[in-house]
Amino acid sequence: MKLIYEIKDKVAYITINRPEVMNAMDPEVYAELSKAWIDVRDNPDVWVAIITGAGERAFSAGADLKTAIPRVPGKDEFWLTQKDMILNRGLEVWKPVIAAVNGYCLAGGMTLLFATDIRIAAEHAVFEISEVKRGILPGNGGTQRALRQLPYPIAMEMLLLGRRLTAQEAFSYGLVNKVVPMKDLMPTAEEYARRLCESGPLAVRAIKELAIRSQSLHLEEGIRLEQSFQEFLRTTEDAKEGPRAFAEKRKPVYKAK
Repeated sequence: MKLIYEIKDKVAYITINRPEVMNAMDPEVYAELSKAWIDVRDNPDVWVAIITGAGERAFSAGADLKTAIPRVPGKDEFWLTQKDMILNRGLEVWKPVIAAVNGYCLAGGMTLLFATDIRIAAEHAVFEISEVKRGILPGNGGTQRALRQLPYPIAMEMLLLGRRLTAQEAFSYGLVNKVVPMKDLMPTAEEYARRLCESGPLAVRAIKELAIRSQSLHLEEGIRLEQSFQEFLRTTEDAKEGPRAFAEKRKPVYKAK
């Protein structure tokens, strides 16, 4: 099984399971990833997702060039923009996604990382956008998200020269939230997931969508959209449960309704 997908306590666990090739992603993995992300988006039992790689060597080395490059797509496929849609290619998943980076995060692994919301890195993790060294470009958002998430000179050095970052460098540039020993990687990711599940899930999704859309909206448009979302949230059961639980000095019981 090249991709493992499990759901436990409102958390979807997605594990790229090809440790023998540093969790490189071949067409089968991409197809399975598409199904997994769509389930995360659509399944009411999923409130948060954690993505990682099998083993301790790699999160993902990106696309498996031995299988991905030889295939020449038909010209008509250029317009199949929704085919096998994945998170970093533009699938809209408003539930929070946590990355547990357990080693090499290279090429397509980096573009996948860019599409996540909270990132925990093991101390030995390294980060590199290396497609330029192979005569290709970092697709699936690599050229579009790097400058949004890293300082300009660092992003350009990574894109144009394939500069590699250590885990501590990635932390210093704000690419990851926390660097921990490998033994603490998944427990830390799960602690973040637990905390996310304690908040109102509809509010979490609204906040994520508003924050992401703010990058392409004028401020006045973003504020108007924010007001609209607020009016919608006020009609939900969760919005009533939150203040009620606060007044009663207990933990709220949210139902995503």
